Parts: sequence; C-alpha cells; structure tokens
Amino acid sequence: MEFLQACPPVPDVLFSMLTGLKRLARALDQPFIPWKRLIVGFSIAQYLFESYLSLRQYRILQAKKPPKSLEGIVSQEDYDKSQAYGRAKAKFGAFNNLYSQAQTLGVVYFDILPNLWTLAGILQARYVPARFAGEIPQSLLFFLVYNFLSTILSTPTSWYSTFVVEEKFGFNKQTPKLFITDLLKHQLLTIALGSPILCGFLKIIQVTGNSFFYYLWLFSVAVQIFAITIYPVLILPLFNKLSPLEEGKLKTRVEALARNLKFPLNHLYVIDGSKRSSHSNAYFYGLPWKKHIVIYDTLIEENETEEVVAVLAHELGHWSLSHTTKLLGISQFHTFYIFALFSVFINNRTLYRAFGFPGEMPIIIGFLLFSDALAPMDTVVKLLMNILSRKYEFEADAFAVKLGYSTELARSLIKLQIQNLATMDADWVYASYHFSHPILPERLGALGWYGEKNKELRQQIKAHKEKGKDEATVLKSGDREL
Repeated sequence: MEFLQACPPVPDVLFSMLTGLKRLARALDQPFIPWKRLIVGFSIAQYLFESYLSLRQYRILQAKKPPKSLEGIVSQEDYDKSQAYGRAKAKFGAFNNLYSQAQTLGVVYFDILPNLWTLAGILQARYVPARFAGEIPQSLLFFLVYNFLSTILSTPTSWYSTFVVEEKFGFNKQTPKLFITDLLKHQLLTIALGSPILCGFLKIIQVTGNSFFYYLWLFSVAVQIFAITIYPVLILPLFNKLSPLEEGKLKTRVEALARNLKFPLNHLYVIDGSKRSSHSNAYFYGLPWKKHIVIYDTLIEENETEEVVAVLAHELGHWSLSHTTKLLGISQFHTFYIFALFSVFINNRTLYRAFGFPGEMPIIIGFLLFSDALAPMDTVVKLLMNILSRKYEFEADAFAVKLGYSTELARSLIKLQIQNLATMDADWVYASYHFSHPILPERLGALGWYGEKNKELRQQIKAHKEKGKDEATVLKSGDREL
C-alpha cells in the first residue's frame, strides 16, 4: 500500500515524461547543430569500427591449427574447411559492408530522400484522386519506390551470396527460379502487409498528438500478436511445407519431454528446409497457451533421435527458464523507448533542413533520419543484447544437461559445428560485438567436456563415424542456432 501511495498516477507519469521530452526536443532543435555531419560521422565511425573488428577476426580465420580444446574432436580437414568458409564469408562481408556504406553516403550527398519524396508527390498528383491526396498516400508511394530501389540494389549481393559463396561450400539448394519466386513473394508480402501497417503508424501520430508514442507502442504490440497468428497459417505455407511429424521414437520422445516440462505443445511439425538449403533448425512458436514445435527435415535426417531431442531440450530450456518472455519484455521496452525518443525528433526543423526538407516535415522521412541519428545507441544496445543472449545460451545448455542430455548435447554441438563449417574460434572483441551464441570451445568447457574428459567424447565421435554417420553434410541453425 505504501508503494502505491508513493507512485504518482499514470497520467502524471506520462505528463512528466512528455515535459522532459519537450525540453530535450527544444535543446536538440538548434541551428548550430550540424545534423548532416553528425549522422554521416556516426555512420562512417560505425563502418570503420566494424571493419576493424572484422580484420581482427580475419586474423583468427588464418590460423592453421584448431584450438587445443578441439584437438582430437575436430579433424584437421574439417578445421581447414571451416576456416576457408569463414574467410570466404569475411571477404564477401567486407565488400558488402563497403557497398552498403557507399549507398548510405550516396543517399545523403545526392539528396535521394528529398528527390524520392518529390517523385512520390508527382505520382500522387498524377494518379491519386484529389480527395484522397495527403501525406499518408504520398508516404505510401514513397515507401513503394524506396522499397523497390532498395531491392534492386540488394539483389546482386544476395544472389552472389547464395549462388557463389554458399554454393561453393555445398550449402545452397535453391534454383534461380526459386530464388526469384521467393523474391517476388517477399515483395508482395511487404506491400500487402507493410502498406496498412504504415498507414496505421502515420495515422496514429497524426491523431494522437504529443503522446503518440504510447499509442504507437500499443499498435506495435497488436501488430506482433497479429503476425504470430497469421504467420503459420498464411505466410509460412507460401515458402515451405509443414507436415505432422510421423509416429515413431522421435515423436514419442519429444512429446514426453514437452509433458515433463509442462510445455503447452499443440502440434509437432517437420518443415522441408532442404528445399532451399542444407542448413537446419528447430524452433517453437505460438501463443503462451498454445505452442507448436517445428523441426527441419535436415536435422532429423542427419542426427540420431537422442541428439535431436537434446537440441529440443536446449530450445525448450529457453522457454522453461523464461528467456523468451524476458527477451520479449526487453523488446517491448526497447520499442517504447524508441518511439518516445522519436517524439523528440519528429518536429526537429534543423534536422529536416539539413537533409533537404526546408519546408515540409514528412513523418516517414523524420523516422528514417531519426533511425540514422540513433545508430550509436543501437550499437551499444546490440552489444548488450548479445552479451545477454550468450548468457542465456549457457543457461539453456545447463538446463539440457540437468535433463540428462550432456553427452547427446555435446555430440550434437560438435556435429553441427562440423557440418555447418561454423567458426571454431573467434577474436574476443569481435565475438562480444557480433555473436549471439558462444563459440564451441566455450560451450563444451561449460558442459564439462575438457581436458581428460575429452578422450571419452573423442571415442564416442569415432564410434558414431564408424556407424556411417556422414559428418560432412552441411547443417546450420537458422533464426535461432543451438
């Protein structure tokens, strides 16, 4: 009761927040602030910093011998392949980052945003009836043109990544026809779903005034719930086929695991991930009271039953330990704080003028410029989130061990590492900034597989090789790796 009395009413809290945000908005809307130079400086600094980290990691990728903790577990041949794949991705990444940075600078120095906004206005005047004209229709046209140009610019590098880099190392299963079909489907979905969401975004800001960020946050929550609901029903079937897992040992073991953890399992599916790639994954989705588990066909084909169950024990560990709930809460807080900060910049005339908008202040343009201004803070957020994610991965591993899957989990980690040609070692600074998962030596050490105990693991791996398990088959986790 004392706590409730000490807390100001919600409207007072919101009023205090609005007052503080208004003061900050006035302080940042000053003619002497060189917004263009600051944002360009942020962008170049981030590019140079990330390039420096990539250079540090590339030196690690030139090593000739695996880490001592992996000696006898990973063969020299597998290690050499992993290093070669890592170097190929690093070289492509260096080019792609430079290409993206050139685009960013080009957008700024060639006044692409004001020119595209003007083009959207011309299209609106020509094709949209006068009674429907306004900022929202013009913003929709801007969104369509901007998205089209972005797709044109990104497609060549995406094509090269798929049909050159991934193809060279045996990952790619896509055909050019499927690649183009997927691209067209993504564009249609972006237009069909993005357009009404953008309209809602803009309308809420126009209608709700200075406190728009609160209503915008509620709108984003509703959109997320809607997306969770329609994704497996309408979107996923456009790209993959979900089939019920056949009766057998694996289904029995997974259902028993779910019952033991009181996981609200509703359906257990297999997805045809091999249609596009030999990468693999396993994940769950759904509402809190109704969950579905999806296992990639490649994961089932290339791993033993208990190893697949160990993978799922790790994944369900994230649920049982409330990692997904905590990350969702952090995500919602981050979204709210982003929208609240946007209210500081939405009417910043100095910012708009610096980027070629002396008279108009379109909301969509303001949000794009605000996102660029927020880049340094996003870099810090990314670092902190990766630190937290790695902590959660260790905890999920420990959870699977408590369920009795220490050996199976260690074996599956090693198999996936070899099959993925994943990075065997990493520069600590690079890993801290980029990696959401610990590297293999760290995870095996946390599981207790180190020193003399590794001899037991080596013997088990050798025994499984003798059974004919093909560890050269490429597997890789997708949205959430092990």
